[in-house]
Amino acid sequence: MTQTADHPTDEVHEVDLAISGMTCASCSARIEKKLGRLDGVDAVVNLATEKATVRWSGPVTVEELLETVRRTGYGAEVLTHGAPAAPPRAETGSGTPVDTGEATPDETSSAVERATAPAAHHQVTRQDDLRRRAEVAALFTVPVVVLAMVPGLDFAGSPWVQLVLATPVVAWAAWPFHRAAALTARHGGSTMDTLVSLGVLAAYLWSLVVVLTGRAGGMDGGGSHIWFETATVVTTFLLLGRWMEARATDRTRDALRGLLDLGAKDVAVLRTDPASGATVEQRVPVDDLAVGDRFVVRPGEKVGTDGVVRDGRSAVDASLVTGESAPVEVAPGSEVTGGTVNTTGRLVVEATRVGAETTLAGIARLVERAQTSKAPVQRLADRVSAVFVPVVLALAAVTFVGWWVGSGDPARALEVAISVLVIACPCALGLATPTALLVGTGRGARMGILIKGADVLEDTRRVDTVVLDKTGTVTSGEMTLVEVSTAGRLPKDQALRAAAAVEQGSEHPVAKAVVAAARSRALDVPEVTDFEALPGAGARARVKDTEVRVGRADLFDEVPREIAAPSAEGTTVWVGWGGRARASFTVADTVRRSSGRAVRALDDAGLVCYLLTGDHDRAALTVARDVGIPVGRVVADVRPEDKHAMIADLQRRGRVVAMVGDGVNDAAALAQADLGIAMGTGTDVAADAADIVLLRSELPAVVDAMELSRATLRTIRQNLGWAFGYNVAAIPLAVAGVLSPMVAGAAMAASSVLVVSNSLRLRRWTPRG
Repeated sequence: MTQTADHPTDEVHEVDLAISGMTCASCSARIEKKLGRLDGVDAVVNLATEKATVRWSGPVTVEELLETVRRTGYGAEVLTHGAPAAPPRAETGSGTPVDTGEATPDETSSAVERATAPAAHHQVTRQDDLRRRAEVAALFTVPVVVLAMVPGLDFAGSPWVQLVLATPVVAWAAWPFHRAAALTARHGGSTMDTLVSLGVLAAYLWSLVVVLTGRAGGMDGGGSHIWFETATVVTTFLLLGRWMEARATDRTRDALRGLLDLGAKDVAVLRTDPASGATVEQRVPVDDLAVGDRFVVRPGEKVGTDGVVRDGRSAVDASLVTGESAPVEVAPGSEVTGGTVNTTGRLVVEATRVGAETTLAGIARLVERAQTSKAPVQRLADRVSAVFVPVVLALAAVTFVGWWVGSGDPARALEVAISVLVIACPCALGLATPTALLVGTGRGARMGILIKGADVLEDTRRVDTVVLDKTGTVTSGEMTLVEVSTAGRLPKDQALRAAAAVEQGSEHPVAKAVVAAARSRALDVPEVTDFEALPGAGARARVKDTEVRVGRADLFDEVPREIAAPSAEGTTVWVGWGGRARASFTVADTVRRSSGRAVRALDDAGLVCYLLTGDHDRAALTVARDVGIPVGRVVADVRPEDKHAMIADLQRRGRVVAMVGDGVNDAAALAQADLGIAMGTGTDVAADAADIVLLRSELPAVVDAMELSRATLRTIRQNLGWAFGYNVAAIPLAVAGVLSPMVAGAAMAASSVLVVSNSLRLRRWTPRG
């Protein structure tokens, strides 16, 4: 699908670009700056994933974006793109759609593979090249260092031998530095490669001139000093550092590759034999599945794609996809998720979503989008990196002149200037945030925690209040009908038929309980027209020619006395028509066994918990008592706009609020909250409005999400603290002449490896509970 300039200019488009040639934060900042100068373009460039996500409105084309990047001195290829940008949906383990980012209708192959394969291939190729160059450089560097540093090896031809050995190191092994510096310089820019290339070339060319003019001195101090060992050792150390950094960074992508491995590779599809007319099994690659295909899943096999069980009963292990530990019983009509494992019985599943529309692909898109985003704390690092290299170049020049004038020794001045150039490379700054994000969000995805962006991490740190929706969040949401009361002579079954007819179009747990009760009694539920959900109030629809309403008592002009009082046993709704309530239904919900533990954990973390519900106060207070929330923090009988208003009121009082919900009536509150957390058993509207989506339906997942987000943010801050602190401390030491160029090269390489290694610790993160 090709982006053209004739799209309406008010539409928002998006494209993901694979960027090659970046080596430090200055590179990514430079590309962002150049793309940002295009009309209506907003770009985020990630150094660790080597990818740019570009959004724009207006007449800009993808070809213009690619050309802009290439003119800046870097390679660019399109990964995926679609226009206009519109969030598709993938399902959770319960069949719930989740907003997962942009996808085009043509995306029929795995989104996970598309996201990881190009970057992984490039990374492996780059690793091999860096390893080969580092090995060759080390092979030639060792004898150069021995000749230059070991006493007794100072013979007449030593400078010429060092020249012969150093030349391939500087010319071939260091070529990536020189090439990148030249490309950037051609476009009027500078990066860390500029610093490295200048430092290495300065040491080599100075030594070359000294040797060719015959002025090379020995270790006894006569003649001019040569710096071949500096040029070779700096190159070797930096190549080794780059190689180790590339290996470690590649490991940060393991989460996305792990998601890819979760999916089935092929499936046994049921086909009709044209010769005999019999139904036979045919194994086909999972990418060949189409919506409507029926396939067989045997015990121990993975479900090929999202679908609905049409035959068979079993228990499905969804732990790899959602983090849910207990297997889920499934039967005909149950929805299953691709990548989950069938444990016992044989199932026949009808595919409902394939390719890029599946839950697994959706999770991958959401994780990748989060990994591409930037935390606010990283933006300061980007601004520093953008001006850092030019400042260092100027500082190195001043240092060279100052030492030459002060000491009268140009060789010593050159040594100090090279140390400044090498020590100051800002690679660690560029890797500090994206590597931690890659690992943290990837770890979350494997636990069923989907973090939508880097800015969410900052929000979790500031949150001091958590507002919990009751139904489906604190409670199981699996309600059952326990009582039916009617007014007058209306039969209970007739009232239930009318209520179920309307409620079969609703997603609310109360509605599901009413419909389930009607089906369990084998009642004939009529079809309806003009269905309309009334968020926070109920629903209405037309049964034949009569408008029937189901929901709160205030939907009716008149509620007879015998059914007016809500039951203390659970949640009560009313059904009626003609402005008069005709019957009441009471459904009971159960508190999740893990909810009390989760509320205690939130309390221990210093967070203030509120319970918020549209249910009546008696039911709300019972639940609050069960989980340990004080009566003064229970707000019941609220509509969606009241939930939104309550969040806003807490914020006006100085609270930083996280809202946890799962339904349509929670969407406004989730959007208003400083941090919105949607339970995976909920609806797509709630997931769209949330900052974090939990694929597990247990409340402790909220605690895990908060702790993981804070752990990731801590890691980012540690990385940035080290990267800034390293440069602040090292540059003055280099200017003062304390650090030799060889030590500077080793320290710079080590700083990048340290940052990436610190981020990799998040792979082993586990909840404290």
